Amino acid sequence: MPTIGISMIAHNEERQIANALKSALFADDIVVVNCESADKTAEIVKGFEKVRLFDRPNNKNLNVNKSFGFEQLKTDWIFYLDPDEIITPELAEEIKTVINSEAKHSAYKLPRKNIFFGRWLAHGSQYPDTQLRLFKRGQAAFANQHVHEMLKVDGSIGHLKQAFEHHPYPEIADYLRKMIFYTGFQAEFWHNSGLSDGLFNTLRHLFFRPYFRFLRRYLLKQGFRDGWQGFVAAAGDAFQNVFSYARFLELRSRK
Repeated sequence: MPTIGISMIAHNEERQIANALKSALFADDIVVVNCESADKTAEIVKGFEKVRLFDRPNNKNLNVNKSFGFEQLKTDWIFYLDPDEIITPELAEEIKTVINSEAKHSAYKLPRKNIFFGRWLAHGSQYPDTQLRLFKRGQAAFANQHVHEMLKVDGSIGHLKQAFEHHPYPEIADYLRKMIFYTGFQAEFWHNSGLSDGLFNTLRHLFFRPYFRFLRRYLLKQGFRDGWQGFVAAAGDAFQNVFSYARFLELRSRK
């Protein structure tokens, strides 16, 4: 019978990681890579007998430690899960059904429900937010170049019907904290890639791209139907590009 392993990386996730691990207990093996957490993350993980814990440096490119986690699993299939995500019982059953039925594909995509500040965002391009998370061991990998890169799959990709939950921002403070991290990573990526800070890129990233991203998400994709949470999500997405480029310009000025 095919086996399923779940991999997770964590940095200061004491508030949410227990719920993620509870939802993963259907798996045959669970690996958590603790990335220099200064809170009770490691202590909470050790409370789950089924989970294997590894300690690694907190690499800014999260995919480096995700790849390390994959390497620790010897199961036939791997599912990557973030500490702020939850596998529903319905999804767990679908996963088991798929891998036990001579799956035709090397990997599977599935929908994700993003829950911002307590509300599921069903509009504004926030759903289905399709993610590639389930794959046969050895048939998918990250290039480890960018924090938002996709898994590269050797083979065909199928689709699951059931969604999993994503709770990235229980509070506004969480949103701001993560925005600081992601804008800093993007700024460094642009800087190291040799992006020009000329007039074209400046207008593109400080005005045109943020404006049209907000217009698309909030109006065309009806983000306004998700209340104030939908507005903050659309506006935050636009301003994240502004702040990323501003931090890039800040790095350039220090040369």
